[in-house]
Amino acid sequence: MKLDLKRFAQEPGAVLPFELQVDLSDVEWYEARPFTQPVHVEGQVRNRAGAMELNARLDTVLSLTCDRCAKPFQQEKTVEYETLLAFELANGESDDIVVLNQDGELELDELMREVFLLEMDTKNLCSEDCKGLCPGCGADLNVEPCRCKKEIDPRWAKLAQLLEQEETDQ
Repeated sequence: MKLDLKRFAQEPGAVLPFELQVDLSDVEWYEARPFTQPVHVEGQVRNRAGAMELNARLDTVLSLTCDRCAKPFQQEKTVEYETLLAFELANGESDDIVVLNQDGELELDELMREVFLLEMDTKNLCSEDCKGLCPGCGADLNVEPCRCKKEIDPRWAKLAQLLEQEETDQ
């Protein structure tokens, strides 16, 4: 979706609402495809006395795999985004300003795609208190206790034997 902002820039106080769906189903994220639904984008461009502000809200539901317990889960993801728009920059580059193309247009699909991907989490957890899997026996610690037999430090083996013997004598 292209927004033609050349004429819009000449109308102080004008508001240009927009709504679109961004398809990210082709994106592979950490060897998975979490985008089973399109990203819904809703926002507006506002002309404030020649300064154009873009505000957008991006929403979707991601299909993820927990990084601790390896179970699949779904998570809602919302990104709030705002930036300034300009036809050109007087002094080089700026991370806070998006520059329009030569025709005064903004490739909204591309921008929203980039914004959403930059806000993706690098670690996905099914819950904040997920205990994960035991590295020894592989038990899901959210469901069952560890099945590993506790190894005794060889330096303390004799003491452990004495304690075991004392417990059986009683």
